[in-house]
Amino acid sequence: MASVKKYTKKDGSTAYMFNAYLGVDPVTGKKKRTTRRGFKTAKEAKIALSKLLIEVDDYGLRRDESITYGEVFQEWFEQHKKEIKPSSVNVLETKFKRILPKFGRLKIKEITRIYCQRVVNEWAEEIKSFQDYKIQANQVFKYAVKTNIIKTNPMDQITLPKRKNKLNYDLEEEEKVSFYSREELKQFLAVLEEGSLNHAFFRLLAFTGARKGEIYGLHWSDIDFETKSLHLKKTLARVNNKRVLTPTKTASSRRIISLDDETLRVLKKWRSHQMQLYLKMSVPFKSNDKQPVFTTYDYINQRFNFMRLASINERLQTIYRQNDHLPQIKIHGFRHTHASLLFEAGASIKDVQVRLGHSDIQTTMNIYTHVTNEAKEKTADLFQKYMSF
Repeated sequence: MASVKKYTKKDGSTAYMFNAYLGVDPVTGKKKRTTRRGFKTAKEAKIALSKLLIEVDDYGLRRDESITYGEVFQEWFEQHKKEIKPSSVNVLETKFKRILPKFGRLKIKEITRIYCQRVVNEWAEEIKSFQDYKIQANQVFKYAVKTNIIKTNPMDQITLPKRKNKLNYDLEEEEKVSFYSREELKQFLAVLEEGSLNHAFFRLLAFTGARKGEIYGLHWSDIDFETKSLHLKKTLARVNNKRVLTPTKTASSRRIISLDDETLRVLKKWRSHQMQLYLKMSVPFKSNDKQPVFTTYDYINQRFNFMRLASINERLQTIYRQNDHLPQIKIHGFRHTHASLLFEAGASIKDVQVRLGHSDIQTTMNIYTHVTNEAKEKTADLFQKYMSF
């Protein structure tokens, strides 16, 4: 039983203390006791003892109170990385290079809501994807609550700030450059050389809505020219500085989608050109299940490899430099373009969700709200025709 005792301090004054048995540590399996000193009165010591015993009874035995956020992160990360893909592990490691300098050395039980709010506000000023950093940092706090290291999560009650637009352009301009209209896409594809890698790659991006990693990872056996379909089941990712094939992002990402005749023609032409490149370099063309659709030649090792993950971004920038009349979007904008034009063509939200491989229909709904200007004009025309009498 715990008891309150009176003791004499070094300066001759008296105070009260208690020594209490808390139970067995779930991690070490050892019995744990704690001593608290410095109470001015016996009543104050008894109140503190009662609160401690109630807390242990309600929340279980809490861990070492000096444990830092960084130590909790290491414990959480060792478990979490067993549950996610290797490529996702690399992404998390990169994000925590920014998170840990803010939280790592602090005792996790002393981190306050106010401090968390200040950090998130700083991230909002520095990075566009600040919300994702908040989500990842919060995973560690959630784990700390779950394992009884802390009672409450200081990150739960913060307010997400609205990110200031430092470029000072209005929302309509930002919306316009995020994806192409139908005419802008035609204009872009028209400048690409027939039969080239660029033509085939960007045609697939725009006419399938596939992620660039999914296209990087394609083999010719994934394209069925008879049934006019494309099998998306893997993605090319960078793991430990190597390019490796991994399963697609989610179960919903593993999908079979239809291809139009023109896209199939473009792919056949690229395949013919690719075979000629292999013949020119005296490299045997592999069977369909082993031959990647998109490869580039490694002159040092004298072989064809999967494309570098940054390669298509670099190619897009070269296209824009050589054709400064083209509106500029990012690689992911072609996926957004495909979704938007599908909506414009009359596809349902569910159809678009399945084609793009979204596991959450809310993601598809978010794109739906960014329909093109042409679609907006059609909506107005429809209403005007209905009201005409």
